Amino acid sequence: MIKLIAVGASTGGTDAIIETIRTLPEDSPPVVIVQHLPDGFTSIYAERLAKLCRMRVKEADNGDRLSKGVIYTARANRQLTVYSGARGLYIKLGGSAKVCGHCPSVDMLFDSAAECCAGKAVGVLLTGMGRDGAKGLLKMKQSGCVTMTQDKASCVVYGMPRAAFELGAADIQGSPRELGERLNGIIKVE
Repeated sequence: MIKLIAVGASTGGTDAIIETIRTLPEDSPPVVIVQHLPDGFTSIYAERLAKLCRMRVKEADNGDRLSKGVIYTARANRQLTVYSGARGLYIKLGGSAKVCGHCPSVDMLFDSAAECCAGKAVGVLLTGMGRDGAKGLLKMKQSGCVTMTQDKASCVVYGMPRAAFELGAADIQGSPRELGERLNGIIKVE
């Protein structure tokens, strides 16, 4: 049973994320997104997602308990991780120190997902510059999670997905639309 869909992206990612998750049904496992965005733009992006997706959308707050049918978006300048608690999975917002050059960092989200959702999560790494998310996606794969990366042909910048592919972290590669179809297939199997 999939307990979490963790998504990371940077340059070009705002549209790629929408294309990947917009068709997920209202009762999907919770989706947690780290998209590199400057302060002031995260709330605008959450509003845009809410208009285009079937699931509910909210900016993540510290201590949020993850619920089916909800997309949680990271805030700027705060590290976001997930952890297991007595009643399920929760959001933890941490400090502002950069990891892999970013705050929030995709690696931080993916590392925490690997730790608390071994074999019960999907990691999705989309377009972006640099390497953020590559090592975390590998940790997710090593913990038994399903891992996906955007393919070169559909990326605005084939940096982060390429780094993950080179590490052997990607189970599945494809365009955002193809990855969305695969996600729908995975959650329907359950």
